[in-house]
Formats: sequence, structure tokens, C-alpha cells
Amino acid sequence: MTTYCTDRAVSLWSTLCTPKEGPAAMRIEISIVQQPLSVCVPRNYPVTLSVQAIGTGSLRYQWFDGRQEEVEHGTERKLDICLQKSEKYICRVSDQYCNFVFTEWVKVKVLNSPVGVPPAWRGQPYIIVQPTVCQPVQHGSTFTLKCSAIGIPSPYYQWYHNGHPLPKENKETFEIKQVKAESAGSYLCSVSNVLGERWSDAAEVEIAAPDKIPAPTLTATDKVALLIGNLNYSHHPRLMAPTMDVHELASLLQQLGFRVVSLLDLTLQEMNSAIDSFLQLLDRGVYAVFYYAGHGYEHLGRNYLVAIDAPRPYRTEHCVCVQRVMWSMQERRAQLNIILLDTCRKWYKQTGAASDINPLAPLGNTVYGYATTEDAEAFEVQDGGKSTGIFTKYLNKHILQPKKVTHILEQVSEDLGKDPLVCGRQVVEIKYTLKEPRSLTDPVGTAGHTIELNLRDACWKQANVMPGQKLLDFPCGAKVELSFSALFSNVLLAFGTVKNTGPIAQDCTVELRSDPPNKNRKSLPLGVNAHNRVAELNNGGHFLRN
Repeated sequence: MTTYCTDRAVSLWSTLCTPKEGPAAMRIEISIVQQPLSVCVPRNYPVTLSVQAIGTGSLRYQWFDGRQEEVEHGTERKLDICLQKSEKYICRVSDQYCNFVFTEWVKVKVLNSPVGVPPAWRGQPYIIVQPTVCQPVQHGSTFTLKCSAIGIPSPYYQWYHNGHPLPKENKETFEIKQVKAESAGSYLCSVSNVLGERWSDAAEVEIAAPDKIPAPTLTATDKVALLIGNLNYSHHPRLMAPTMDVHELASLLQQLGFRVVSLLDLTLQEMNSAIDSFLQLLDRGVYAVFYYAGHGYEHLGRNYLVAIDAPRPYRTEHCVCVQRVMWSMQERRAQLNIILLDTCRKWYKQTGAASDINPLAPLGNTVYGYATTEDAEAFEVQDGGKSTGIFTKYLNKHILQPKKVTHILEQVSEDLGKDPLVCGRQVVEIKYTLKEPRSLTDPVGTAGHTIELNLRDACWKQANVMPGQKLLDFPCGAKVELSFSALFSNVLLAFGTVKNTGPIAQDCTVELRSDPPNKNRKSLPLGVNAHNRVAELNNGGHFLRN
């Protein structure tokens, strides 16, 4: 019989053994009748290894571990062990005549079982790690499946592909290199020993097409939005919803990483100035959003936004042409140009030609979202501080979703179409030339655009300077602290707090007023207050934005 022990164990035995004489004819050569069996068990599980041999006289046993060191108390035919980690063992069987043989090496493999062991487990195969595939496998790559099981004796593994056994694939781990289309299919593993057989769960392997390349992540170099809400008209019905609409939309766009300029109640001069400043912030790679809520109309295929100082009746020269704004945005080479209009599009009967505008370049980067269709009205619900334009209500509901911007507008259209307040009277219209699936949630990547970004940062900081706190001393000894907060980009809230009444005054009341009123009103800075809006459509509290 071939022995598997090293010279160290043989030498040690030769030194300790003193041969005894006896009749040679009476001696029987030592023979291993039953080899110890390898096992695979959970951690700290008691295991007994045993050997059965025949020979002359009383046989002696000595077990050795993988380091070829004698196992303490390992001098019996059976070896009881309880292990934390895997180990190898071998047993030397000898007789009184210094003859000896070694068993084969056996392995006690210890696995950490995350699923535990059934209470009645007695060594039959039990799978503790199932083969799994998390995602499609790329063509030409390597993928690996693993099935681990415990058993006494150690289980035998056989892998199958689509029901057919795979030759020589009889280990825990199964690997395929250079994946091909025919590698796809169902893989499972049979685990067996003398006590039974178990089958693993099937692992369904999907092979990605060779030319299936992940789409690159779309990014913006910056995001800029201009929001205008006109409500306090000098010569036309007032509106109510633009205040809340602009405020909520500004907050949502800021969550998406936009620099937002939000303005209320602008004259024609102020609107043009605001748009010019907005255009200066646009450059290659920038996502640009222009939003307007207020009165508007359509004339000869052009859309016009009505300033708060527009006369009655107004003409195109008293208003802002939307198509001219889009043309200017595209001239700045912005990556994505979006115009959202919560305004009426009634055909306004007036003499004169439409605004002269050059056609847009075919760059595939424009999106129009109209609250209503041609020659139709857009409505708002007046409910005090909860007043809202119906289009903007549903726009704000969906705008944070990581979807293509046109898909967002389609969801807005579907929701508005189900609203019983405007069913049959208002329908969203979407026009676009978008050639890429760009979303308002796309990340900002500034690599290669730091110069333009620094210029925008400087302009942005200059346009958003807030007055600092001031402490005013009055002749009576009272001290009043003034602090400021921006509600919109051109609406400044001022707060007065009495810090000290002084030795003379017993009670102080703070009253803030502009003297003369609105003397600081300018195109973009602070100073405009917002109040109410609109012309009544019916008694249900729904109003037009004509």
C-alpha cells in the first residue's frame, strides 16, 4: 500500500520503535480495510474520523494534523474533533513488530452556515450557498457560480447546463471564461453523498448582446432657471396663483441643482432686462429653464407674455415674444432649452404682422411645455394662499422624477386631462426637438468648463447680495434691529425687532414703510411686493390667464 506521510513522521516512528522477534510465518501485513472519510460540516460541529485495519496482534494508532504534528489524545482508531476552521488529518497504523502504514489524507472542511443546520441533520447533503446571477453577463467576460453544501461524508458536486451534465465540472465553484451566446441558459448543481442527493436552485444566466454598450451618463455643465410671475396688472384683471406657483417651482428646481432667479410683477422693461441677464448665464452645456405664469396670448403663430404695465388694448410691442426668447437661448448654445408657459393662448385679434424671428437651428435641444392648446385658455384655482395654476400644480408634482423631460410633461398632460375642473377646456401641448433622453435630474459636471463656471459664479453672487443686519438708534433711546430675507429674487422681506426701549419709552411699536413708496423699484433688484390676480370665469373659483 502506498503511504502518504512525510519523512518526519516515518523517522520519528523508526526512532521510537524497537522490533520484536517472532515467527515470520505468523505475521500478517498491516492492511487498511476502511479509510477515514473527508467531511464538510458547520463550525463547531462534532465529527468522528475513523479507520479500520487488520494486522498481527494489537494494532496501535496515531493521528497527525496538516502540520504533521501528533494530535493530542489521537491514539485510538476513532478521532473525535470539533473545529473552528478547516484541517487535514492522517492516521498511522502500526503493530508490535514496528511495521506501519498510513491512511490517505482526509480533509475536515468547515463552512460558516448563514442558514443554520436542520435539527435532525445527520450528514445528508444540505446546501447552504445557492448559485445566483445578479445581472446580465457581458459577452466575452468571465462569470462564476458557486454552490456550497455540508455533508458527512463530503458531498460530490455535478453541474448541469440546461439539464445536461457538464463533464469534469464537479467542484463547488463553476467558472466560464470567454462567455459566448450559447453560455446563456439555466445552471444548477447536484450535491450528493451516500445518504442522499440535493439539487440547487436554478441560476438563469442572461448574456448581454455583444454590441450592447451602456449609454453614457448625460450631464450639464450648469443649470440655470428664470421664473417670472405677473399678477398685479395695471390695466388688466389681476391673478392670484403666480405667487405660489413661482415660489414652489423655484424650491423644486433648487433641489435639482438649478440656479434660480424668481421674479414677480415685472414691467416690459424689467422683463426684457431680466431675460437679457438670464441669457448671459447661458453657455455650452448649460441646462436652461424659462418659466412664465401670467396673462398671455397668441398671434399669427407667436406666443406673447403680457407685462404688468401693458396698456389696454395691448399690441405685440407691449409684450415679450416667447419664440424670440427661445431663439436667443439657442444662440447661447445651451445644451437643453426648456420654456414652460402657464398662460392662455387665445388668438388675439389685432392688426400688424407677427414678430420677425429667424428659424431655430436644428440642434435637437428645445422643449416647449404649454399649459393649453392654440386659441384656448389656461385656468387657475383661487384659494387664498393655496391658489395655483392647474398646469403648474401637476408640473410641480412630477418635476423631481429622474425621467426624460418630455416624459415628465406627458405625465403632466395625463393628470391635467383627468382633472374634472378643466376637462374639455384645457389640454397640455408639448413641442420639442429633443434628440437625447435628457432629464432635469441629470448631474452637473464642470470638467473643462471651469472658466465659464467661475464667471457665472461671480455674476450670481453679485445679483444675490443681501443687505446685512442693521441696528438703528432713535433719539428716545430705543434700539431697533432690521434684518432681511429674500422671498423672491425681487421681493425682500424686512423685519424690525425692538432690542431695547431705552430709559424714556415704555412701549415701542415698529412700523416699516417705504418713503416715497417703491422708490427703489428697479429691473432685477429687490423691492416689488406681490398681491392678488384675475378675471372670473364662473362662480366655482376658477379663473383665466388671458
